[in-house]
Amino acid sequence: MADQAPYAVYLKPAAERALKKLTSVILRRIARAIDDLRTNPRPSGAAALQGEPGLLRIRVGDYRIIYIVRDDRLTVLVITVGHRRDVYTRR
Repeated sequence: MADQAPYAVYLKPAAERALKKLTSVILRRIARAIDDLRTNPRPSGAAALQGEPGLLRIRVGDYRIIYIVRDDRLTVLVITVGHRRDVYTRR
């Protein structure tokens, strides 16, 4: 994968708002995980969400990052970030 261009990562406004509410310690861990999606959009531990085609999630402690990978455009769109008790509920 060294010769492949890195993916561009975009955050939906809801994900940006969620990140602003986090403490600095967990924010650093989540920011690092999101940044790592640029080079590896499907890291080990990434799982598809049941009932939501195309959505993936990665775990960062008790927090989850929900995102979509678009291989044809080399982009990752982060849908939301949140605590595991809240992130899976539909709004």
